[in-house]
Amino acid sequence: MIERTSYTPGSLPQPPLPVNRKSSSRRRRNQVLIFIVAFLVAATAWKLFDRSGSELPFSPEINVPPVTELHPIVAAKQQELIAQTSEAGITILITDGFRSTEEQNGLYEQGRSTDGPVVTQVRGGHSYHNYGLAIDFALRTKDGEVVWDMKYDGNGNSKADWLEVVAIAKKLGFSWGGDWEGFKDYPHLQMDFGYSIRELLRGKRPPME
Repeated sequence: MIERTSYTPGSLPQPPLPVNRKSSSRRRRNQVLIFIVAFLVAATAWKLFDRSGSELPFSPEINVPPVTELHPIVAAKQQELIAQTSEAGITILITDGFRSTEEQNGLYEQGRSTDGPVVTQVRGGHSYHNYGLAIDFALRTKDGEVVWDMKYDGNGNSKADWLEVVAIAKKLGFSWGGDWEGFKDYPHLQMDFGYSIRELLRGKRPPME
């Protein structure tokens, strides 16, 4: 088949421009490389998040020993909290302190793959308990019963004992899970020393004193 080329009378038809096959091949190769790089970046980003949207643990940048107990400052403040609430006529029970990654994962499955209510929104490594920087508390009544009743007034001063404990804890430097936006953890008290979970995952630790 003959290709027809229009032209004005008296002029010669211009031959088609030559195809630079090397340039075209290079362009296609660059496009493929860009696609591969974009795919790898997306795949890496996906691996950093689980289905719940929580970041998965990073490998620590430095070699640090595992945390196995409450941070000494947190432990000392815990004892002060017990003493000061007792002076106010309130008896508290520390129901949880340091928590291992395995224990955290077990709690995470509660209300999901195991029986019981949902008590946490984070997996192992994403709780301040896993770094010895948080405690949970409950109230003990005069009858010895352990309760999580935020309206209970055992010392009879017309104030909720629970909120009195929280107020004392805040003065000692704790922050309260009841102040969180979204999922609220009312028994939870923590001292993060300004460290984010991301930093703790990377191996950073608060000073011991």
